[in-house]
Amino acid sequence: MAVRLGIDIGGSGIKGAPVDLESGALTAERVRIMTPRPSHPEAVAGVVRRVVDAFPDVTGAIGCTFPAIVLDGRINSAANVDRSWIGTDADRLFSQACQRPVSVVNDADAAGVAEARVGAAAGRTGVVIVLTLGTGIGSALLHDGHLMPNTELGHLELQGRVVEKGASNRARKTEKLSFDVWTGRLNAYLAHLERIFSPDLFVIGGGISKRFGKFGPMLRARAEIVPAALRNDAGIVGAAIWAGR
Repeated sequence: MAVRLGIDIGGSGIKGAPVDLESGALTAERVRIMTPRPSHPEAVAGVVRRVVDAFPDVTGAIGCTFPAIVLDGRINSAANVDRSWIGTDADRLFSQACQRPVSVVNDADAAGVAEARVGAAAGRTGVVIVLTLGTGIGSALLHDGHLMPNTELGHLELQGRVVEKGASNRARKTEKLSFDVWTGRLNAYLAHLERIFSPDLFVIGGGISKRFGKFGPMLRARAEIVPAALRNDAGIVGAAIWAGR
């Protein structure tokens, strides 16, 4: 059994666990530590090291998600993180902190990789779009299981407004939207994505996916729409797969 450690960095918490790369199952209970405030690179690296140290028996390369555009391990945006991250070589920073090779990947891309390998999109061909609905809207675009990284489709503009400002789960809660109203916004967004990409499958992830039974039947698209299978473990699983690729 090939096992890799996956770590998922979020705005509120940093969590990790070892993952069986074949099945996608976590082989130990995950560890979660609060994201430091302020979330400067060195502080976050220290917490990543603490998560790694919680699994002393898991050796080898580590995969790590990050909520930003990641190009060759370097952070290139800061929509929902401290701006001091822009330009940081996260691969190098985390590798030095952990004294092991660490590969960093965009958090939504990690979720997409996980869903395509062992989740709701496993074995599916054609164009798949994975959307993570949370503080913002993360996206992963895949074709025949191959990732096209850093798409950031939550930052598309629709009717003069950045989509994630009105259709994220945070927007639903902040504006106290009913599921009917919120789902209407999501349907407009899905229609926009269909005009651009003509996907065969939408996978809806993020923490709200556990309530898919509440809003999923109201979603409308030409493509099939399904909930994510891995839910809150998708980032950890995708990060581990990324490290073992």
